[in-house]
Amino acid sequence: MEYRQFGKTDLEVSAIGFGCWEIGGTYGRIDESQFQRAVEQAIDHGITCFDTAEAYGMGVSEQALGHALGGRRRDVCIVTKFGVGYDEMPTRRDSSRTRVMASIEKSLQRLQTDHVDVYLVHWPDPDTPLEETMRALDDIVRQGKARYIGLSNFRVAQIESCMRLRRIDVVQYGWNMFDRRMQAEIFPYCAAQEIGVMAYGSLAYGMLSGAFHAAMQFEESDWRSRGGMLGNLNLFRTLFGPEHFSRNLHAVEDLKRLATKYDKTLPQFALRWTLSNRVVGTALVGFREPAEVMENLEALGWTISAADMAEIDAILARHGCVTVPPGWLED
Repeated sequence: MEYRQFGKTDLEVSAIGFGCWEIGGTYGRIDESQFQRAVEQAIDHGITCFDTAEAYGMGVSEQALGHALGGRRRDVCIVTKFGVGYDEMPTRRDSSRTRVMASIEKSLQRLQTDHVDVYLVHWPDPDTPLEETMRALDDIVRQGKARYIGLSNFRVAQIESCMRLRRIDVVQYGWNMFDRRMQAEIFPYCAAQEIGVMAYGSLAYGMLSGAFHAAMQFEESDWRSRGGMLGNLNLFRTLFGPEHFSRNLHAVEDLKRLATKYDKTLPQFALRWTLSNRVVGTALVGFREPAEVMENLEALGWTISAADMAEIDAILARHGCVTVPPGWLED
């Protein structure tokens, strides 16, 4: 396993992180016993960073991870998030002090632990002053319920505002071949401030798994069945939108052929690309079963040449793929 320093924290995390969004239920049916074996396999092979969130099934993912970790909690770094998914709120978001304090207690209970290593605000809450949220998070750290805190999906100006109130230790953003928006401002800022970076969507939410085809039908419970539309989020439209899906699939076929040059599968190749950016501390991948863990470990220990990094760009450009989607991550 390859390990990287998490910003200025004393955490050293595995370059590949275990993402637990899928077990929350929005990707269709997942066998929880297979998920548990995947967690065990991951730890056995050096994966130490596990990412979940309250919003992933509103507690389902956290509970599943807590159960799967069992007595191995001390061997891993747990990251969880709060602040989104509340149906009773007008924007479904709430980062108020009351919510922060209630959410951390529920997360700790579900995860079967007395603290999390990193606690993130999942999405910005326009109705709560940043000062209120930052003070609450600082109190949680002082109480020993989280070691470090951070943000996910915040704009640079919002991060800067938070940093004036309390240091941000870790951030989390989407980063993959098909979405490179963070390279413009977010990543340079994080590098300059020595903030730990987690990359989610490393395989472009399945597009870079190499398993999709033009006629495929997603399960109704799988959010990808909506053609890239998921509320006001602007993360998936240029991946699964009807005017983009087909051309992306054609690009994927060319990328598969390029991956064979390294004797790698497309997921291994795509994950290596994600990890090639040194600002990334850990690249998150969703694992459903042990075999997927073993496959993705093959993304470690080698590099993609500069010429082939350029060829990746050329392939995507040739097929008209949008690698810098217009607009921010939400409307």
